[in-house]
Amino acid sequence: MSPTLTDMTPTADCLFCAIIAGDEPATWVLSTPAVVGFLDVRPVFKGHVLLMPRQHIDTLTELPDQLVHPLFADVRRTAAAVRDGLGAQGTFVALNNTVSQSVPHLHVHVVPRTRGDGLRGFFWPRTRYADAAEAEHYATRVRTELDCQRRG
Repeated sequence: MSPTLTDMTPTADCLFCAIIAGDEPATWVLSTPAVVGFLDVRPVFKGHVLLMPRQHIDTLTELPDQLVHPLFADVRRTAAAVRDGLGAQGTFVALNNTVSQSVPHLHVHVVPRTRGDGLRGFFWPRTRYADAAEAEHYATRVRTELDCQRRG
């Protein structure tokens, strides 16, 4: 039987399920009935967002058809919001599928990019936010742009 949008049972020992349930902290940028987005705590560049289905799904190949559109429509919207809200020239959108997937819960990376930013190939140097206030500043900029898109 295929999972449904209302089947949002968290999986034990999944960090992202714990964040979605509110049991672990995160700096949120997006929350819809099917999809959530929050800042990566170790961003490639500040403003790096992770988007995922609320429902625990391990990999892209297991993503039910009814979640493909909600997830990737929100990825597309967030890519524009990260670009425009953070003044980036573009974004890097990536999805690891099992290999290099640090948390076994399907998630899509949306990373702000500018020419000459130093990102080469698939070597992703990581950074940290100075504190929760700095993370919230980046999240607010992306949320504001998402709200503008929704109204516009």
